[in-house]
Amino acid sequence: MARWIDVSTSKHQLKLYDGNRVIKSYPIATGKILTATPFGTYTIINKQPNPPKHVFGALWMGLSRPHYGIHGTNNPSSIGKSVSHGCIRMFNHDVLDLSSRVPIGTRVIIHI
Repeated sequence: MARWIDVSTSKHQLKLYDGNRVIKSYPIATGKILTATPFGTYTIINKQPNPPKHVFGALWMGLSRPHYGIHGTNNPSSIGKSVSHGCIRMFNHDVLDLSSRVPIGTRVIIHI
């Protein structure tokens, strides 16, 4: 079975699935009202450890929707809130763990 990612913006939760089985669940931060995280189905198109902008934390995983991604944060108190510019923020240790479990091309479904 293929691994895929389910993101619930209302629950501030990202779940990693293998087929229909949940492998792991992570707390996340999502976009605020004016810069909401876009709903839809995307894929991970790249991974960049130690991205140049410090706001992306330990790792950036770009989505097929330009300018959006799943990334770490240097502001851990933001996790569990709707505060980003639309990206999905994770604790640095969580984004590194998730990245080690999914390849480029992994499907990401974002919904309310």
